[in-house]
Amino acid sequence: MADNEHLVAGLHSRGSLPHLKREGGTYFVTFRQAGTLPKEVLLQFKQERAAILRQAEAAKRPLTWHEQEELFRWYSSQVDKHLDAGHGTCHLRDPELAAIVAGAIQFFEGQRYELRAWVVMPNHVHVVVWPKPPLTLSDILHSWKSYSAHEINHRLPAPVVPFWQGESYDHLIRDEDDLHRCCHYTLMNPVNAGLCARMEDWQWSSAQVAQPSPAAGSGTVPVCVSGTGGETPPQPAGGDACATA
Repeated sequence: MADNEHLVAGLHSRGSLPHLKREGGTYFVTFRQAGTLPKEVLLQFKQERAAILRQAEAAKRPLTWHEQEELFRWYSSQVDKHLDAGHGTCHLRDPELAAIVAGAIQFFEGQRYELRAWVVMPNHVHVVVWPKPPLTLSDILHSWKSYSAHEINHRLPAPVVPFWQGESYDHLIRDEDDLHRCCHYTLMNPVNAGLCARMEDWQWSSAQVAQPSPAAGSGTVPVCVSGTGGETPPQPAGGDACATA
């Protein structure tokens, strides 16, 4: 039996979400704090997902791009709507905690992966990322989630375990148009959620990082990473985080 935790290509499923992977692919991925979605929303998504998967399984084939698009549209229109409404405790409203997540995402940029766009929202994160082979999306997500959960729990009055929802949502990007749409969707999430007027006004995103520095007249404004000390993010084991499967 194949090891789904490290699958690099093909369709597989874990929990309530389907995952289509392709070696060398670029992904739009969402991971969120545990307890941020009502159970009825998760149930509805599971039912939508099951109906689409049944079509593919009956034909003994992987999901088509059209079926992927159906899932993406449903997820972005329904699930993100509830996330943006701020259900649950939004720990990432705290700038120090948001900085930990932003720093973890950027730490191995150019070494383990290339980032196309990213944003840290009050209770979830969107990233468009290309994993550098032989690393997989699962490897990268595990690193981000494990390290950030470990560091955040050191700063909370009482540890939150699990901090992140175990399963993440990922969408394999099809082409340049799909890439543009996913990047735009990611960067516009704070605007669409009513948190700021312009994408570049949101501190915890690649749109803000890429803005010219007024003091220098050129270059970029780096995200200030609080509390990491510049150390290499550890890879703690345990139940705080689980990579997407």
